[in-house]
Amino acid sequence: MAKIISIGTAVPAHQHKQEDILQFMQLVYAMNETDKRKLKFLYHQSGIKNRFSVISDYSKPVNEWKFYPHTENLEPFPSLEQRMNWFNKYAAPLSVDAIRNCITTKLHANEITHLITVSCTGMSAPGLDLQVMELMDLPKNIYRTSVNFMGCYAAIHALKMANSICNSEKEAKVLIVCTELCTLHFQREGTVDNITSSMLFGDGSAAVLVTHDSYNHPGLVLKDFYSEIIIKGKKDMAWELSSSGFLMTLSGYIPELIEEDFESLVNKSLQRSGVKKEDIGYWCIHPGGKRILEAIHKSLAFTNGELNESYKVLNEFGNMSSPTILFVLKEIITHLTPIPSPQGEGCRGEVFAAAFGPGLTMETFVASTHA
Repeated sequence: MAKIISIGTAVPAHQHKQEDILQFMQLVYAMNETDKRKLKFLYHQSGIKNRFSVISDYSKPVNEWKFYPHTENLEPFPSLEQRMNWFNKYAAPLSVDAIRNCITTKLHANEITHLITVSCTGMSAPGLDLQVMELMDLPKNIYRTSVNFMGCYAAIHALKMANSICNSEKEAKVLIVCTELCTLHFQREGTVDNITSSMLFGDGSAAVLVTHDSYNHPGLVLKDFYSEIIIKGKKDMAWELSSSGFLMTLSGYIPELIEEDFESLVNKSLQRSGVKKEDIGYWCIHPGGKRILEAIHKSLAFTNGELNESYKVLNEFGNMSSPTILFVLKEIITHLTPIPSPQGEGCRGEVFAAAFGPGLTMETFVASTHA
């Protein structure tokens, strides 16, 4: 078995209040007063207080913008090339901040044997993996690979890879770093998809260190993984390249699809791992949005704050795509203690995690404080 030794997180320097981003997007979309009121209502119902970005413009007056043009019609609107230039400038340093936060006191950087980089908001070759290697002076013969364009569930996919590596190489020290600069891709047209994206997404990075269970350090043991695709939701969540940046499709039906299928997914995942629902002490759910968390809360008939950590991350950071589930897991790990079973028999020390992405793909894993 493999285990998570530690998780480190990092966010860019610019923190924006949700209210400031609202005012910025009202200007970008050139809305009339009626549409402004509608957008304001949506933002106030988002469950998000703050988000972070590598772009300072969202809280600045027009004459201080650095990313967007100062022209009245916002032309030329940022191109894909400009967005990728900013990604290449800011993603690697942010990744290194998360990695250092993860491995400090755990091991030295030159002990890392495998590096997995994860992103769906920027790509190039040579890319983020080589940039991180150079900035941290990692071994030149390090095993490296990348998980690209999988969206919000990609961190779990990377954990599956790390689990396989550690199970076959007991001396492996696998470092995963998920870095997304979602705010680089906000669009000008006031479509439902663009409005939803600009309301939800923020920037952030999370790193996780995975080793074999025999490694002499406490950790969270990865017990099993399970994934499923909701084919009927294939067109409801998508992520595509365009000349003006990456375009998100985020249908309003997604919460309904998740609510309809999530309990069945959970049951199959738990059955596969040999764990009962009452054994789960912590629910690590990707906060894709407030409505998604409400759908899961309803689907699993939660009654006692089971999703508090997910709501907290959504409130403080928004949806950062792939790093977000690791932000939630870090919140859980900071106060991870076995919870007494409702039946009074033993304790619930299991963690159930789930994230969702294009496809519509649902990825899960079960982890434990014990092997």
